[in-house]
Amino acid sequence: MDGHSKQRGVSLIEVLVAVFVFSVGLVGMAGLMVMAARSSQSAYLRTQVAFLANNMAERMRANPIGVWSGSYNGNGYPINGSAMACDAVKPCGPVDVASRDKLLWSQLLGSQLPGASATIQCKGMSEVGFNPVSRLGRRPPYGGSCAMSVTWVERGAGDREHASAAKQVFTWAFQP
Repeated sequence: MDGHSKQRGVSLIEVLVAVFVFSVGLVGMAGLMVMAARSSQSAYLRTQVAFLANNMAERMRANPIGVWSGSYNGNGYPINGSAMACDAVKPCGPVDVASRDKLLWSQLLGSQLPGASATIQCKGMSEVGFNPVSRLGRRPPYGGSCAMSVTWVERGAGDREHASAAKQVFTWAFQP
């Protein structure tokens, strides 16, 4: 054979370099999977917040007299207590319906969002000449506006050392 023979096979160094490059790729993919899972959880919680806010707005829309009386206003959501039983013998009035709505919504807040709290403030009932009875046939029946703020705790997207819980806030101005 001459001095310029062809090298056949793969050397150990080439195999080690290929395994190293492959390992770096796998570590990168694992990191992406972790970030995707955390982003998915964050999106889920934000969807829950939008659902819960709309749920309470619909409850309020169904009880305009309860909204007019300020029965939904409060800074201390979620609340505790027991729901009032309403039936044909003992019907609920607008204030009772509002109390029940607040309690049921509070239970949803507590079960669907970690560390949830909320406030609801409606205004516009005290305007000069405001007559709730005259608004019953109109759409929307409530002449004022409401502001809802929902706060929850969301785990950070960093590594373990920086994965502290961060408060997130959803604020919505609406007219029930």
